[in-house]
Amino acid sequence: MTAEWYVLIEEDTRTTERPDGVELRLHRWMLVGTYRIGRDEAEAVAAAEDAALNYMPGVLARHARPGDEPARHAFLTQDGAWVVLLRQRHRECHIRVTVARLMHSQEEKEAPPKSLKEKFRNALEGPPPPLKPWAPPGQREQD
Repeated sequence: MTAEWYVLIEEDTRTTERPDGVELRLHRWMLVGTYRIGRDEAEAVAAAEDAALNYMPGVLARHARPGDEPARHAFLTQDGAWVVLLRQRHRECHIRVTVARLMHSQEEKEAPPKSLKEKFRNALEGPPPPLKPWAPPGQREQD
């Protein structure tokens, strides 16, 4: 596999759930962009810095007026990731920008459609056994 460098942008998305009358604000990081940069790591690092200083999350962009610029606090972590805090009026958003090298890629494969005979067999016999969960190589043989 060739060394292809990417810039990954993640946004801290928040959803509010109200089970049993209690308001819960749930946060999770969601990958919102993967940008192929090329074979040069230094170019990818520069692109990540540019993204950290200029990327506008959709949450803020939807409500921005022409000429608005949010307050931006960009932190460079020891591992090279950028964590950025953006504030605009009463909205707040966090993004994380990282540089990554593509190490493995696999295309999706679909099983062939079942024949009518197989569908009837599955209806009578029940579903097939579930796939075994992943285990480290040394523990696979123990099962």
